[in-house]
Amino acid sequence: MKIHQLSLFLENSPGKALEPCRVLSNAGVNIRTLTLADTQQFGILRLIVDDWERGRQLLQAAGYVVNVTEVVAVEVDDRPGGLVHLLECLDSSGLNIEYMYAFTFGREGRAVLIFRFDRPDAAIERLRGSDINVVGAPEL
Repeated sequence: MKIHQLSLFLENSPGKALEPCRVLSNAGVNIRTLTLADTQQFGILRLIVDDWERGRQLLQAAGYVVNVTEVVAVEVDDRPGGLVHLLECLDSSGLNIEYMYAFTFGREGRAVLIFRFDRPDAAIERLRGSDINVVGAPEL
């Protein structure tokens, strides 16, 4: 199952991450996870929210250019080697991981990795074929 992620460019200066988060918060849109990558000039804020369509509309109305991408969330053991096992399952597939980030959540001993694959449908098929749990948006 693919999940919709919102991405927006931010100027890399103090306080710029606050406003998009405030826009979502004021409207009751919950941020499930996020990552912020930066360069000297700008940052890319990537968000997974509980209502991506509403989140996109709110951020666009606030003047942000919002890109929607499909990502794949995968549950792994939160232990040394949990990521290695998952990457080994993908190793001979020819799939490219464009980026990824991770977080733990209320399931003891488990973590979630968010992947942006070049071919998400093929990645989902490969992961499920390797008995790896692909997590849907409602579970996040």
